[in-house]
Amino acid sequence: MRTSSCLLLVGLLAATTAHAQIFQRELGDFDLKLGTTPSRSMAQGLVKPAAVGSFHGGLDLSHDSGLYVGQYAPSMGISPGKNLEIDSYVGFKQPFDQLLGYEVGMIHYSYPKVDTLDSQEVFGGLTLLGSRFGIALSNDPDKQNNTLFADLGGNQPFGIGVSMKYTTHQLNSPVAVDGGYVSSFTDWSVKFSRPVMGVDLDLIYSNSSLSGSDCSAYSGHNSQCDGLVTLKAERAFY
Repeated sequence: MRTSSCLLLVGLLAATTAHAQIFQRELGDFDLKLGTTPSRSMAQGLVKPAAVGSFHGGLDLSHDSGLYVGQYAPSMGISPGKNLEIDSYVGFKQPFDQLLGYEVGMIHYSYPKVDTLDSQEVFGGLTLLGSRFGIALSNDPDKQNNTLFADLGGNQPFGIGVSMKYTTHQLNSPVAVDGGYVSSFTDWSVKFSRPVMGVDLDLIYSNSSLSGSDCSAYSGHNSQCDGLVTLKAERAFY
């Protein structure tokens, strides 16, 4: 893990010399990308949040055959309350033509500075007319997750992007709540995105099947158990 962490940090330092969010260079049959934004449509940005800290970034290496490997850190652990997270992934992406394609892969989530078990996730999906639809199955230390997601990038009315995610969580051990136990729950989110004068604006609505005292058992993707509307503005400085 120490070697992979060093590799990621080298990529982050290299990315700071670029004047855009993604620095790209061809190395023979390989394509190398360094940057502060996720490089993979399904491996990053849809299954888990694109960024959970103020400092984030990674690298991605792909081959002309469609095979790719990479690492991405949604959080470098610099901001208060945020822990270092390193996501290592490998996958295969192949277009049938310019309108239809598919992607399959696996992600390994690790937290080097936290005493917690790593987790794994397998994913797959289709790209159709510029929009992406997929499924992800993950094995966390305390629960099993099944996620359906969609990014309607092929149809953006008024330049507004729309993405959705729906996840079922099956707890390994039921959690005691007032009046009984919670052994499973679902959560979902809808995000509307639009760039305005160099600033990425996101409007996100999230909710779950739990409410009231049952929310003490919530441990899903959303930042809050109950319904929440979030407005997020982000600007990249390099």
